[in-house]
Amino acid sequence: MTTVAIIGCGRIANNAHLPALSELDNVRIKYACDILENKAVAAKEKFPKIEQVITDYKVALADKEVDAVFVLTPNFAHYTITMDALKAGKHVLCEKPITVNYPLSVEMANEAEKQGKILNIGVCNRYNKSVEMLREWVEAGKFGNVYHVYCSFRSFRSIPGLGGDFTTKSQSGGGVLIDWGIHFFDLILYILGGAKIKNVTCDAYCEMAKDMKSYKYKGMWAEDTKNVETGTNDVDDLITGYVRTDKASISFNGAWAQNIDVPEMYIDFMGDKGGARLAYGDKFKFYDGATLETICPEYDIPNMYKCEDEAFIKSIETGVKDKNNIVNILESMKLLDALYESSDKKAEVQF
Repeated sequence: MTTVAIIGCGRIANNAHLPALSELDNVRIKYACDILENKAVAAKEKFPKIEQVITDYKVALADKEVDAVFVLTPNFAHYTITMDALKAGKHVLCEKPITVNYPLSVEMANEAEKQGKILNIGVCNRYNKSVEMLREWVEAGKFGNVYHVYCSFRSFRSIPGLGGDFTTKSQSGGGVLIDWGIHFFDLILYILGGAKIKNVTCDAYCEMAKDMKSYKYKGMWAEDTKNVETGTNDVDDLITGYVRTDKASISFNGAWAQNIDVPEMYIDFMGDKGGARLAYGDKFKFYDGATLETICPEYDIPNMYKCEDEAFIKSIETGVKDKNNIVNILESMKLLDALYESSDKKAEVQF
């Protein structure tokens, strides 16, 4: 039995990890922690497997019964809480992104190695069945040479929590690139078999809500955290660019907000024998260059959060690092930093 503490009782805790952990018989949820006590209380009411509510995460870190913690807080807090947890001898699953930049991410990886603890990152798409199958098909040669990938993560006026943590760079580390882009780029690098970055060029824009009070929208994720009166919006709402890796080139367009009301959330994999379009979070179609057939594989997509959490618990039990271990995610964080650097410098960044 693995005893865990949940640190941060917001959306990702309630919508993903707490439902998953509640179904695992080999997990005991001793603590739910949030600086806003009412959030932790509400989580306990919704998930009775939670035993205690606390507002100071260090209470859980001091408890010798706690084997691991889930860091499900806003981005800026990932580094401090994870480092404290590792130094306290706890295993950690930290939600994406690792933290607000690459150098701090490396520090976290080094601390996990120093303490001999498992540190997994919540890039859940690595446990999406479609992503797993595409990686297998690439490895099996069905695509031939995968030479280019195009990805689009674009939506209509959907800036989350405008004026709050999501749009404040000191809290989030960035906008649509670090929020949505991390998922897309990480799964691309993963499917390509651990591609390494060679050079990048990028432009980032913050245009759609320069005047937050006049910003119009149909719906807003995390609207309860918005602060258009006195808050900040200094992050990217649109990002575009090009990446060269040692395996394939990648072009991309991403937008939290655009004045085109057509959501486009997909990734195209271009091979010389076949290609595929993955609908983000859903299934893919494969286009066979030899037969000219369109193949729509039939398969179920299990709950990727449950798969992710099960793998984390198994890693704790066996000591074997899995595909979501931080050492396997650092290249994705390195890419995000490079893209932001390129945009800031208005120049290509090389490695």
